[in-house]
This record gives sequence, structure tokens and C-alpha cells, in this order.
Amino acid sequence: MSSRRELANAIRALSMDAVQKAKSGHPGAPMGMADIAEVLWNDFMKHNPGNPHWYDRDRFVLSNGHGSMLIYSLLHLTGYDVDIDDLKNFRQLHSKTAGHPEYSYCPGVETTTGPLGQGITNAVGMAVAEKALAAQFNRDGHDIVDHYTYTFMGDGCLMEGVSHEACALAGTLGLGKLIAFWDDNGISIDGEVEGWFTDDTPARFEAYGWQVIRGVDGHDSDQIRAAIEQARGNGEQPTLICCKTVIGFGSPNKQGKESCHGAPLGDDEIALTREALQWTHPAFEVPAELYADWDAREAGARVENEWNERLSAYTAAYPEQAEELLRRLSGELPADFADKADAWIAQVAEKGDTIASRKASQNAIEAFGPMLPEFMGGSADLAGSNLTLWSGSKGLTRDDASGNYIHYGVREFGMSAIMNGIALHGGFIPYGATFLVFMEYARNAVRMAALMKQRALFVYTHDSIGLGEDGPTHQPIEQIANLRLTPNMETWRPCDAVESGVAWKAAVQRNDGPSSLIFSRQGLPHQSRDTDQIAAIERGGYILRDCAGTPDAILIATGSEVSLVTEAADVLTAKGKQIRVVSMPCTERFDKQEAAYKEQVLPAAVTARVAVEAAHADFWYKYVGLNGAIVGMRSFGESAPAGELFKLFGFTVDNVVGTVEGLL
Repeated sequence: MSSRRELANAIRALSMDAVQKAKSGHPGAPMGMADIAEVLWNDFMKHNPGNPHWYDRDRFVLSNGHGSMLIYSLLHLTGYDVDIDDLKNFRQLHSKTAGHPEYSYCPGVETTTGPLGQGITNAVGMAVAEKALAAQFNRDGHDIVDHYTYTFMGDGCLMEGVSHEACALAGTLGLGKLIAFWDDNGISIDGEVEGWFTDDTPARFEAYGWQVIRGVDGHDSDQIRAAIEQARGNGEQPTLICCKTVIGFGSPNKQGKESCHGAPLGDDEIALTREALQWTHPAFEVPAELYADWDAREAGARVENEWNERLSAYTAAYPEQAEELLRRLSGELPADFADKADAWIAQVAEKGDTIASRKASQNAIEAFGPMLPEFMGGSADLAGSNLTLWSGSKGLTRDDASGNYIHYGVREFGMSAIMNGIALHGGFIPYGATFLVFMEYARNAVRMAALMKQRALFVYTHDSIGLGEDGPTHQPIEQIANLRLTPNMETWRPCDAVESGVAWKAAVQRNDGPSSLIFSRQGLPHQSRDTDQIAAIERGGYILRDCAGTPDAILIATGSEVSLVTEAADVLTAKGKQIRVVSMPCTERFDKQEAAYKEQVLPAAVTARVAVEAAHADFWYKYVGLNGAIVGMRSFGESAPAGELFKLFGFTVDNVVGTVEGLL
């Protein structure tokens, strides 16, 4: 049997060799955390390299994702589909081993990390999902959901504000199966952190309600093992294990220094490191006996088979619950969801209420919630304004995790990144809400949801200057364009209750990326449609009102401005103009339609086009062209009643009519 240090040195050697070959990367963290990783992965991690998506596996998150060669080395050594050539192609085009761990690129990578602080926050979401699923599905004698979430994080993660948001909530919720390892090496890119990071980190986490294990030598396997055992013995609190390490461990001239943080060691230093570590093997070579000691495939298959046996017993005792659990873990919606949703939307159309679209959103949640037990809702301390609570909402708490709603507190960034972790874990469709303007606080987590193509539903209310007196600090201008320009994101801004229902249905059904659902504070009038028009809403853009002949002009709008342009169309029609009104609640959906449909809605021959939206104007040039016009925002708002603001910024029937007439 190889010694623990030899096993850890395999990580160090592969990491420094891959970074050197790539001529870029971060060797310091993998070399410093190798001993911790060796103990965790060889003695505690429950996983199956032959089936990286096995449901009851432990989750491992490398929050300090710049140290990506640590996880790539672990995956390679334990038997995942990550071969030595993948390590040699570290940081190269189309490689599994990207510069930072990328979800779906590399088997065994649970989440994309790199933006510091978000990995630990994703891990909190995963632990929330595990605790909630266990509470909803486990029965006496049948712990069918029972796994840990482990995360490594460095000083940078702890400096990021989002880690404060997430870790405080983790303590409040008592996430006893969340175990975090702090790589306390005292070094960041700029040097020794004592000049800018002097927090009493253990005391901080104790204040959050975590179990804190201080003073662990991150290079002493016995201490590491004892700390993990202590952590696993506490089911009531998340645990922070404070591991004192030496960055770049083994490098005679660079260990303990910032010079090994984000740059290759260099050929000469690697030769000296091999000598210091007594690692006599050439680059990218690991002895067969070390591979054999690391190999987790047989043990992984065994532990999964044991779980399958428990699943069979659970299925025999609780067949309906087992079927529901497997459905939810697979990400499949209930078979009758679409039909039931369509029937409800038809009822909304028949009723024809004039209501704020945020209220229409709540009505949709109320309708779809009973159909979707996988909903995990929430709001960043604005539930009464965002209207995300419904009659079936039950708060998830420390003592009762069977709920379906998380009170996130004023933590927009933390909420959004936790939602990503919940979505990545599986078993839930998370939705979380705040005011649209505060999407800015959460921007990078929203981007990460899109990058990873996760089914996370971001609900944003108070969508424009229409919120009124709260003023420009609360009035979103550029945020909608920002969301629409984000790859893989679908952004819905519905104009009434019918479009709001369709937006929710479309977001729920979408399984290849996140959706942003944008709703108004003020009431929006119902728009009349036939059944074909209702069906066309899901195309993202459609003809809401048409004229008898070829249009002289086309009016395009979203949200609250749709009723404005329909009124303007009435005036222009009375003046003898042929006017078409296009509602475009989701530009991304419309852009994906076939060319013939887009030509049908926006014929190229009709160049007199006016887009109207109480948001940044420039986005709409792609639809109106150089010959068209845009009634939109080119400044921040003001504090005043909504009606006065719409007049001030030109969102009036007279201005829209005048703009169209100017084109004609």
C-alpha cells in the first residue's frame, strides 16, 4: 500500500506538470491542498467514477476553481473518464480540462467555479436540496437520500461578500451535511493577505452557527481524518475545517509565496520539486501501484449497487414516493403538466382581468404549484412585493426542511447562486425573486446559471419607471437589455395575465437554460386574443392586432407598453393608417423561430417600425433597423408618480402616434 504522502504527491506532480505544459494555470492551490483531498477522496467520498450522475453521490465543489488541476487530478486518478491526454491538454481548446472547472465539460465536475465565492454558495444550495429531498422522501428505515456536500475554498472565496450571504444562511438552516475546508495558506495573488484580510474567520463562522474545527494541519493526514470524522458526527450544523497549509507545498523556492499562485513553476523548479518530494517519475507518469490505490471504480460500483438495493426496498414499501422521487431527479415534468397549464391559461384569457403582472405571476404560481411539487420558491426579503408566496408555500427551516419556500433575506446574490446549486443538485425547480434593478447585485450568479444551462427561474418585479416614487435607484433601465444579451437566457416581459401564464409555463418546461420573468408593479389591461394568438405567445413574438391590408407601420412593444401601442394603433387607424401591433414578450424565443414565421410577423418590406419599451432604447435597433424609431429610455428615471414619469419620458399615445407619423 502506498503511503498517504505518495498518493498526495501524485496530485502535486500531475498538477505542476499540466500547468507547465499549458504554460499557464495555478499550481499552488493543488499542491497545497493535495493532502486534504487525498484523505477526503480516499476515506470518505461516496461516488462512482463509472456513473458520475448517480443520484445519492456526495457532491464535491472546488470553490477556489482556479486550482482546477486539483479536481482534474482527482478525477483522473480515481477512474473517471479523464485520461492522461486530457491532463496534457489542460487549458487547450475543446479539452475536458478547461482553465476553470466547467460543468458538463468534464465528468465529475458538479458546478462551474472560478468566480470566487460562488462555489461555496452553490454548495449551500446543494446541501439545501439534499436536506429538503431527504425530509420530503425519507421514511423510517429508508434513508434513500443521504449524502454530503464537501467544498474546498480559499481566502479569496471568504473575502467575497457572497460567501457571507450564503454561509450565514447555511448556519441558520442547520445544513449538517455541508462540510467546508478552508485552505488557510495566507497567500493571494497580491501576496501575503495580512495586509487586506485579517478577519477572525473561525469566529465569523461560529457566529453564523457553524461548527468550526480550528488549527488543523493541512499536511497531517491523521489530523485531517479526525476533523472530517468530527464534522460528519454533527448533523445539526455545517462545519468549517480550518486547514493551515503551505501554498505550492514541495517547491523548494516557491512554496509559501505568491509566485506559485498563478504561474507555472518552471522546468528548473519542477526538477527541484521532484527531488524534494522524492517523486522520481517523469512528467505525467504515475506508477501502476499508485493508480491501483487511487482507483475508486470498484468501490464506487459497490456503493451504488448497495443504494440500488435500498431503492428497491423503498420502492416496494413506498411505490408512489419512489416513482415521484425518480421523476423529479430525472428533471422530467409531470406528464399532464402542459395540458393542465394550457387549460388554466385559457381560463385566464376568458376571465380577462386587468391586474399587475406581478399579481398575474402569483396567480400562475398558485395554479402551477399543486402540479409541480418540485417547485422551490423564494424571495430576497420581498415576498409581499414580488408576490412569490402561494397558498401551498411552506417555509424551509432548520427544524423542518420539508418545505418548498426559502426566505433568503436581503441576499440577492446569495439567493441566485444558491438557486444554481439547488438546480445542479436535482429534484427541484428553483425560483427566486427580487426587484429587477437588484438583479445587478446577483448579476454574476445569473450569468453562471446561463453558462451552465440550468433550469433556474429568476423572478423580477417592479420592472420599469412604472414603479414610480421610489425613484431612479429602484427604476431599472439597462437591466432588461443586459438579460436579453446573456447567452442561453430567455427573458420574458409579459403584457398581461395571459402572457404571464404562458411565460411561467415556458420557463418551467425549458430544461436547457434559465429564464428571467419580468413583471410590473402597476395594473396592466387584458388584451383580447383568439386561440391561435394564445398559442403563438410561446413563439416569443406574435401579431396581437392586425390591419386589413399590408401594414403601413408596425408597432412593437412588451410589458406595460403593449396597451400603450394598442391605443396608439386605434388613433392611427382612425386616421386611415394600416397599423400592425406586435407583442414581443420574449425576444430570444422570437429570434429562434424559423425565417418564414419571423417574416410573417415582421415583413422586411415594412420598414416603418416603432419599438416602444420603458427600458434602454438601443436594444431595439435589431428589430426596427436604421429606418425605424424607438420610444425608450436613454437616461435614468426620476422620483414621481408613474403617470407623470411616463409623460415626462414620452410614453404617451400622442408621442407614439407622432413618432409613427414622422416615419410615414
